[in-house]
Amino acid sequence: MTYGPDPRAVYPNPAVKSLCFIKNTITRKNITAGDYSYYDDDTGPEDFERHVTHHYEFLGDRLIIGKFCAIAKGIEFVMNGANHRMASVTTYPFNIMGGGWEKAVPQIGDLPFKGDTVVGNDVWIGQHVTVMPGVRIGDGAVLAANATVAKDVPPYCIAGGNPCRVIRKRFDDELIDYLLKLKWWDWPAEKIFRNLEILCSAELTAIRGIRD
Repeated sequence: MTYGPDPRAVYPNPAVKSLCFIKNTITRKNITAGDYSYYDDDTGPEDFERHVTHHYEFLGDRLIIGKFCAIAKGIEFVMNGANHRMASVTTYPFNIMGGGWEKAVPQIGDLPFKGDTVVGNDVWIGQHVTVMPGVRIGDGAVLAANATVAKDVPPYCIAGGNPCRVIRKRFDDELIDYLLKLKWWDWPAEKIFRNLEILCSAELTAIRGIRD
C-alpha cells in the first residue's frame, strides 16, 4: 500500500505537469529542499533554479526550504550576490564592466552579507513573491501574492505587501506553540496518511487528539 505520492518523483501527479517536487529538480549544492515541497508554474516548474538569482557559490549563502511548502509561480529568491558596496561614495559595480575597471573589485567584506535564506516547513508562498537575502520565514507562514519580503516572518503568520508586513496570526499563541512542537511534517508517510482528515480539518481542536 502507498501512503501518498513518491517523494522521489519530479512530478508527483503525472497528469499535472505544472507542478514539481523541488528537491528532485535542483542541481546547485547551495540549495536544499525538503520532501513534498513543490513549485507550480505552467511555463516549466522544473526550472525552479532560474528563480534563485545572484546566487554564487564563492559567497557561501544557501537557500534552505523545508518540507511540505507550496510555492506559486513567479517566485524570486534574491540572494546575497545582488548586493553592492554601500560604504563607498558610489554603489556602482565598475568591476564587472571590464575595460580596466576591474581594478575596483570589492573585497568580500565590503559587500553586505545577510546570510542564508530559510523557508520553514508547511509554508505557502503566493504568486510573484520576492524574497530578499537572508530572510527567514517561519513554519506554517503564508505570504500573500506580490509581497516583497525583506524581513523575517514569524511562524504561522499571514504577511503581505511591499514592504511585507505581518497582517495577522493564523492561530492563537497556544495552538501555534503546540504545532511547532508537534512538527507533523516530520512524521512518517503512513502516520500523515492516517491523519490527513485531521490535518485538513477546520476543527482545530481535533489535532490534539492525534495518537501514534
